[in-house]
Amino acid sequence: MKSEGVVLITTIIPALVALAAIVGVVYLCYYLLIGRQTALTGDQKMPRQVGIVVLCIVGLVTFVLFLPVSVETRNQIIALIGVVLSGMIAFSSTSIMSNLMAGIVLRINRPFRIGDFIRVHDHAGRVTEMGILDTEVQTEKRELIAFANNTLITSPVTVVRSSGAIISVELSLGYEIFHGDIEAELIKAAESIELEEPFVQITQLGDFSVSYRVAGLLKDVKSMLGARSRLHKAVLDHLHQAGIEIVSPSFMNQRAQQPGVQMIPRHKVVTSDSAEEGDPDAIVFDKAQEAEQQESKRQQLENSLAELEEQLKTAEGELKESLKSRREQLKIRLAELV
Repeated sequence: MKSEGVVLITTIIPALVALAAIVGVVYLCYYLLIGRQTALTGDQKMPRQVGIVVLCIVGLVTFVLFLPVSVETRNQIIALIGVVLSGMIAFSSTSIMSNLMAGIVLRINRPFRIGDFIRVHDHAGRVTEMGILDTEVQTEKRELIAFANNTLITSPVTVVRSSGAIISVELSLGYEIFHGDIEAELIKAAESIELEEPFVQITQLGDFSVSYRVAGLLKDVKSMLGARSRLHKAVLDHLHQAGIEIVSPSFMNQRAQQPGVQMIPRHKVVTSDSAEEGDPDAIVFDKAQEAEQQESKRQQLENSLAELEEQLKTAEGELKESLKSRREQLKIRLAELV
């Protein structure tokens, strides 16, 4: 009995040593590739995570080879592992492959870039990250939403052009006010916040009021939230200063009013130019702006490296050595940025 126990322990020891070595190697690789790399993006994490999974599978098969069992039993265990992996891949490959191919299509077509404003279904925000399987968007509530790439391919995506966007305000006023006076004040309101090519539209002739829409071109699309707020304030200020009530004939107030009383604030109207306000876009879309800046810096560094490579082809002597030194510095900066 004692000899049988010694033999059993002797046969198990190689498998235990192999298991400890496999666990140690997997943990070390995970720590070096992912654990201590806190600034990795989704694109950079994905291949490393896949490598760790492959390493775990290889380690599992290696452990089976060290088990103190017969060759037939070992082959059956390896076959079982293969069947389980094949089933997992078969069940998950449809969604994974569709998102992977959609990610490749998005990178080729480039319908939007990091930092762009997009709208998908009922969600709108700025793109913060474009991964292999999903795309992350930061909303106006500062929330982060991850959309599967397949969703962005199969659904309509509204993209705000970087060259400028139209911002507008809609309001309804009574029929007793001449539309020309209203249009003039709305144009002034749009011009006061530096909107280009402002225009006014009459969108509806209702039963009790006329619906107006004032709009203009905003060149700095990164400040859309603040620009919308400033436009609302400017419309209030200019209409009130012109003595125009922003109420329709269906307006009802339960308090008794004297004839001729207008519903305009009695305090001094503050113009939009003098009103102090913060920058809501910098607070709401902080991650999107940071991601856009990093992407811009990365592209500039890559363009500079490409130019240096072209110059190195014809450079000689000290100039060539200087260009090589400059190239190494740019590579270091690019690695630090990534």
